[in-house]
Order: sequence, then structure tokens, then C-alpha cells
Amino acid sequence: DIESDENDPNAEFRRTLRTALGDWYVVHSYAGYEKKVKGNLHNRIVSLNMEDYIFQIEVPEEEVTEIKNGQRKLVSKVRIPGYVLVRMEMNEDSWTLVRHTPAVTGFVGNSQHPTPLRPAEAFDMLKPLFTPEETEEVKSAKAAGVTGGKAKARTIPVNIDFKIGESILIKDGSFAGLPGTISEIKPESGKVTVLVSLFERETPVELVFDQVGPLN
Repeated sequence: DIESDENDPNAEFRRTLRTALGDWYVVHSYAGYEKKVKGNLHNRIVSLNMEDYIFQIEVPEEEVTEIKNGQRKLVSKVRIPGYVLVRMEMNEDSWTLVRHTPAVTGFVGNSQHPTPLRPAEAFDMLKPLFTPEETEEVKSAKAAGVTGGKAKARTIPVNIDFKIGESILIKDGSFAGLPGTISEIKPESGKVTVLVSLFERETPVELVFDQVGPLN
């Protein structure tokens, strides 16, 4: 493990996870209230003097490309909607404080006696917060469809399972969960234009192939 640390860009983060006080627990919240829960928890920890038991609250986010008014832009989205990560020492008082925070519906797992995340699980969920900058830039460039330099990545295969006029389901991004109809396919850039029904109007949205899937 230590030998591989030298070539691991996340080595320092892994060490921090191993040595930090407390354990990471996953808290379930109402979807869309993740940041509110983070703020509520922070305020309650301070007002109830629980800083010695609850150390860190995180809502992992990721950058996704959105199309607004025909403009493509990168926006931050909550990576795991409905979940908040809390590093804490579990006891009756700390459990009660978290559990009775507004918009929290409970701990994931056994709600009365929650099991903390294993270090590898905590690492996977928190990694986007600590990814080295170069990796973030490359990832952002890929998301924005930039070519050239390190962001060129792989050539996109041209075998496409979709056809124009096909109904699909959007799997990822800000329109995840909505059905749509494919209106254009761009094999060279690995993208499709999907018509999504928003506010009783058909709105074209450009997505990469792996953001869409079959409707059933």
C-alpha cells in the first residue's frame, strides 16, 4: 500500500482518510436539500457545542455540462442526490443531533446503529472533492467536448445503437429521468441531440452517448 502511494495522485488524501478522527457515515436527506442539511448540521453542531464529536460534513459535487439558452456551460451538481456524508464519532448525543436535523430522514444502513463507511468506500464517495487539479481540468475539458492536449482521450467508436426519432431515457445530467426523442446523431463527437418536453415545449438538449439509454 505504501509503495503504491508514490505513484498515486490521491495518496495524501488516502492518508488523511486513514488518520482523521471519527468515521464517515452516510445520512439520507430529502433530495434537493443536501446543502441545506449541511448548513443545518453545521449550525446545530456549533449551537450545541458538539464540535468534539462531529468533525466534517460534505456534499460531493461534480461538474456537468448544461445547455441553457443555446449556451453550453459547466455547472456543479450534487453527485449523489439525497445523501450527505458526515465524519463523526458515533454516540447517543451525536446520533441524536444528526438524526433530528431538519430535512434528514435517517442514517443509511441500520438507522439506529449505523455502520460507518470502510476507508475504500469513503474514498470513492469523497474523491471528487480532493481530485488533483490537473485531473479536474482534463475531466472538465472532456465534459465540455474540448479536443487537443490531454483531453483528446479515446476515439469514440462509431457503432451507434440509437436512431433518429427513437424514444430514449436520459440517464445522467440535469435532465436525468426524463424521456426524450433523438433528433440528431453526431458520431464524430459522440453526441446526440434529444428533444425533451419542458414547460409544454420541445427543447433540444445535446448529450453524450452514455447519458442516454433505452426507454424501457
